[in-house]
Amino acid sequence: MEQQYRRTKTTVSLINYHFVFCPRYRRKVLVGRVEERFKQLVEEICQENDWVILAMEVMPDHCHLFLNCLPSDSPSDIMARVKGVTSRRLRQEFKHLSHLPSLWTRSFFVSTAGNVSSETIKRYVESQKKRG
Repeated sequence: MEQQYRRTKTTVSLINYHFVFCPRYRRKVLVGRVEERFKQLVEEICQENDWVILAMEVMPDHCHLFLNCLPSDSPSDIMARVKGVTSRRLRQEFKHLSHLPSLWTRSFFVSTAGNVSSETIKRYVESQKKRG
């Protein structure tokens, strides 16, 4: 899975975020038509915001989302958009979810990933003064 650097007028970046988030009380609600609609909504949100889905796996009680984003997108903003839109739309469309005050917990896991290991970057930075 070779990644391409993304370019804007002022930046060159390769920023990948791995998110994990869960429905409230870890309820097993992401099944069947709810799971299918959730995936469609996430794809729409990502397309609107210029986020590239590298991988997505939806389990009944949690979701893994691996995204490539631009430097102007913070992980908190990404999760706020994904959770906010999907919660509202899924609770509108599926009556058995409408009684929930919110679909998602407020918490999430995020980790960064790239093509180069942290150890490689550390060695590169430390070697800068030694270069000619």
